[in-house]
Amino acid sequence: MTPRPALALGFAGLVPFVWGALTVLVPALAEAGATLFGPRLVGVPVLVGYGTIILCFMGGVLWGFATRAEPAMQWKAYGTSVLPALWVFFTVGGTLASSLSALFVGFFAMLSLDLQFGQWRLTPPWWIGFRIVLTLVVMVCLGIGFAFGR
Repeated sequence: MTPRPALALGFAGLVPFVWGALTVLVPALAEAGATLFGPRLVGVPVLVGYGTIILCFMGGVLWGFATRAEPAMQWKAYGTSVLPALWVFFTVGGTLASSLSALFVGFFAMLSLDLQFGQWRLTPPWWIGFRIVLTLVVMVCLGIGFAFGR
């Protein structure tokens, strides 16, 4: 069972993604949000900015899991954990559309890394199911940004 703090904070962490997608789909909400928070905190810019932060953060979570690796697996586990941040560094920052695409691929790959860490038995038993749900919501939001956020 997923611990309550992880559930609460994990779902709270989806709020900026859902907000970004909603402000892509509802122009009046985007206009109000831009007035209240500024243009970088609505629509595609918030999806790219927040997505960048969270994808790097998730790599850091893997680094934490790597601390549980046996000595023979440490290079592989720690090395794998830095891949999300390197992906962001090399792929995000061009156009907003290319950044959204890179983040979409990055979150899909991140889920693959989560699954790998699960196979290595470095994650708690509840981790994979939780990550699947969160990742699906993130990918839908990024997809909305790409499809409708021109």
